[in-house]
Amino acid sequence: MGTRYVLHFDNEVLLESINKAKWNIYAVALQDLTFFAFSYLNTFFDYQEVDNAKKIYEAILEDEISNGMPHDIIEKGKKNFEKRLQKINWKTHFKSLPFNDSALSLYDWAPIAEELKVLDRKIVLNSMILKWDNIKEEFIKLIKF
Repeated sequence: MGTRYVLHFDNEVLLESINKAKWNIYAVALQDLTFFAFSYLNTFFDYQEVDNAKKIYEAILEDEISNGMPHDIIEKGKKNFEKRLQKINWKTHFKSLPFNDSALSLYDWAPIAEELKVLDRKIVLNSMILKWDNIKEEFIKLIKF
């Protein structure tokens, strides 16, 4: 796109692609954050009400309908959350690449030609993990007060 990237925001096909990618990435990132938070709280604060994770995740998705989140993505997110929920170990999840799924989701959903994505895979994944490190640190600071 280069310096003329602003002109591409008149392209309805591109905007639709970006929007679809945004919501799909968001659904997975929200899962990652939910699982991380509940795992951390369970491990360090003996928080036992981990059943609330699903309720909170689904409530947030339902609230996103008013922001235009498509129903099919919401349903897919709920199903994926349930699958992941069945496998989670609350005591170890927070320290075992808890944000890997959202990093992979960003990579997978990026509206870029596949042959170009391959060259940036490591950079994208590392960048996303570093961004999540900031969120983890903030979360830990907030709950210690």
